[in-house]
Amino acid sequence: MNYSAIIFGAIFGFLAILLGAFGAHLLKKKLTQEQLQSFETGVKYQMYHAIVLLVLGFQLNREITIDSYIISSFIIGVILFSFSIYGLVISSANNRKLKFLGPITPLGGLFLALGWALIIYKYSFLYFI
Repeated sequence: MNYSAIIFGAIFGFLAILLGAFGAHLLKKKLTQEQLQSFETGVKYQMYHAIVLLVLGFQLNREITIDSYIISSFIIGVILFSFSIYGLVISSANNRKLKFLGPITPLGGLFLALGWALIIYKYSFLYFI
């Protein structure tokens, strides 16, 4: 069992619900349709990976190196991907766009993809032995 995965999965899930409601109710009047869609993309990816972290938390062992890399990749990926989107959208809605966050979003996506690739590697390696 990997408690950090379970804890971060629960935190990310909780925040996805709060941020989704925040976006749907409070930001709806302040954001353009495109900005709202971007914000919702961040929320969706955060929730998807919150669920993945919860499932993996019960399956993976933190003592195994590749398992800790998988969990770390997803945690870092969510933080960089989703939270940079939130920052970009909210700052642009306030006419103070934080442009330095732009390159961080794809880096977060890369970490998310790395987490998935490590799962493929781990289980295909075990399958073919």
